[in-house]
Amino acid sequence: MSPRKMRVVAALVRGKKVEEAVGLLDLMPKKAAGIISKAIKSAAANAEDKSGGDASVENLRIHTIAVDGGTIAKRWMPRSMGRANRINHRTSHLTIVVTDEK
Repeated sequence: MSPRKMRVVAALVRGKKVEEAVGLLDLMPKKAAGIISKAIKSAAANAEDKSGGDASVENLRIHTIAVDGGTIAKRWMPRSMGRANRINHRTSHLTIVVTDEK
């Protein structure tokens, strides 16, 4: 998915608690919401696992969420009179940092 589309959804959950962000994303009708929700759940589970049970999901907050551009797959679309237009299939890199600090 293109970074421009994902950044709109990522901006809505930046700084929120994990449970609140996941609840908000589940009700959002955008495709990026499902992708970001899955990544937030994974980040929260990783934080809980790496801390040895010290960090609980209720206390976790999204500290940083960044969407950067990834590789661009370039395709060609035939047009009239022997011409061709380039179609860019954009990808993105999603980075989420969760913390239990305020």
